[in-house]
Amino acid sequence: MPSPRPYYAERGLSARFYDLLTAHDSTLDGDIDLYATLAPSGGHVLELGAGTGRVAIALAERGFVVEGVDLAPAMLTQAEAKRAELPPEVASRLTFRRGDMAALVLGRAFDLVICPFFGLAHLPAGAAWRNVFAAIARHLKPDGRCAVHLPLPDLMAAPGPPDPKRPVMRVPTGESGRTLELYVRERRFRPEVGRMDQVLDYVVSTPTGAIEARSFERQTFYAGDPEPFAAEAGLILDREPTRLGEVGDVFVFRRP
Repeated sequence: MPSPRPYYAERGLSARFYDLLTAHDSTLDGDIDLYATLAPSGGHVLELGAGTGRVAIALAERGFVVEGVDLAPAMLTQAEAKRAELPPEVASRLTFRRGDMAALVLGRAFDLVICPFFGLAHLPAGAAWRNVFAAIARHLKPDGRCAVHLPLPDLMAAPGPPDPKRPVMRVPTGESGRTLELYVRERRFRPEVGRMDQVLDYVVSTPTGAIEARSFERQTFYAGDPEPFAAEAGLILDREPTRLGEVGDVFVFRRP
């Protein structure tokens, strides 16, 4: 197996097919509806780890003013391309910028800060999480809320798929009969640091079954309890975590 490239790398397939795979991922069902209930109508939302704009665009279409921040140029390029195709009144409510969620200083406050789909879990649950929650707190208005979606630690520690030769997802790409298959080739959990590493194999095949493109990518998630980090930043738990798709919880905190 070739040496895996980083997840969301410029020439990788994870970024290219992010929208396709999330559209078929039922574990995300209801996340946008949940975030939309946490801000006032027409409110200002900051999204950390905005990616290709899946959540930001949906919220802007509902009337929210959204600023999306992400570190991966390959994802932001897609987000900007989608923004360019939106009706002007929706596009005007939407901004994307490159930035590090652990060192963000925008100089203004929002009604809601969100970090969807395990975005925080890409960072080690230590100083990085402390810095992220400090950034969240300084970008929240009084009585503003933040929502952080994290994977369940027990599932992160569980063994990978029983057969790494069988795809965990197989979907048509919509490109002249081509198919995308996603495999989990390796998975390892290190309990001493709460770190899960897995090697994902993205395979694009032609209608005849020939492999047209392939990308091995290393994905890393960290397990942790966000409540102490939120409390240190002056945030309080707003409600019990909301389970999404039986694989993750959305924690909602409030700035007093």
